[in-house]
Amino acid sequence: MQTKKVKDVKTKFTKETYLYWYELMLLLRKFEEKAGQLYGMQKIRGFCHLYIGQEAIAAGAMTATRPEDKYITAYRDHALAIAKGISAKACMAELYGKATGCSKGKGGSMHFFSLEHNFFGGHGIVGAQIGTGAGLAFAEQYKGTDNVALCFFGDGAARQGMLHETFNMAMTWKLPVIFICENNMYAMGTSVERTSNVLDIYKLADAYEMPADSIDGMSCEAVHEGVDRAVKRAREGGGPTLLEIKTYRYRGHSMSDPAKYRTKEEVEEYREKDPINQVLKVITDNKWATDQEIEAINERVKTEVEDSVTFAEESPWPSDDELLKDVYTQEDYPFIVD
Repeated sequence: MQTKKVKDVKTKFTKETYLYWYELMLLLRKFEEKAGQLYGMQKIRGFCHLYIGQEAIAAGAMTATRPEDKYITAYRDHALAIAKGISAKACMAELYGKATGCSKGKGGSMHFFSLEHNFFGGHGIVGAQIGTGAGLAFAEQYKGTDNVALCFFGDGAARQGMLHETFNMAMTWKLPVIFICENNMYAMGTSVERTSNVLDIYKLADAYEMPADSIDGMSCEAVHEGVDRAVKRAREGGGPTLLEIKTYRYRGHSMSDPAKYRTKEEVEEYREKDPINQVLKVITDNKWATDQEIEAINERVKTEVEDSVTFAEESPWPSDDELLKDVYTQEDYPFIVD
């Protein structure tokens, strides 16, 4: 089966869609910018990977899926968690390590989680979520629902053996899982060109006769269309899809990465394609919102981010008796045998 590469997608979306995309992406951008600032102030410790530049993937995927669908991703997880419905307050509190965080302050930046919102994590082990994502899809298939699982990973994780084992099983069992490679061109500081002879990651699906697309990750429209096609196929029993969504992170791999392996010209080239600006242009060109209405959205987002910081600052630390809770032990789960 030959893969299909999507270069340009032209689809009309509603005014409400664009306004949703704009506000969501602006919230994700401002949250991440604030997280970066707080990290520099040592309010946030440990690892911290920002999503700045990749917001169109979260926005486009959200409008193409349902709340019941499962999301799982790697450690660059803040934006997808917020998009899926976890509050900015709970996310910021988790970054602070506070008890009111979405993982009770025990997960930190890389391990956001919410069963309520069908968000099954950030995962710190590169590629580990690929197998788990297929497991989520298997559970939905087993229960007889038409829900799907969206499994996000980076271009670096595409080099892991877990991907190939999972692809084989997912196609054999026709699991309702969408594998989404967020290809931001650099696995930490190493470009795709230096790690693989296969530069078009979506072509990896050919070995398993899995449908695949290559999508412009700087376009909400293109992401929505690509995810929508894959989701419909999965709901109808057609099995998995690999989507290589080509995107770009403006910041380093993590807060400790100065990103000196890229030229300023390269970064600026992608900033010209900024998804937030593209969506805002559609809104203003169509006169779907006045300057005052746009400013109201901007202020609403600013307030939400500021409130999340206040909430995190004022929240309590986890108590000592939380230390051994939420840990699987044989005492708690006697059906687990050595």
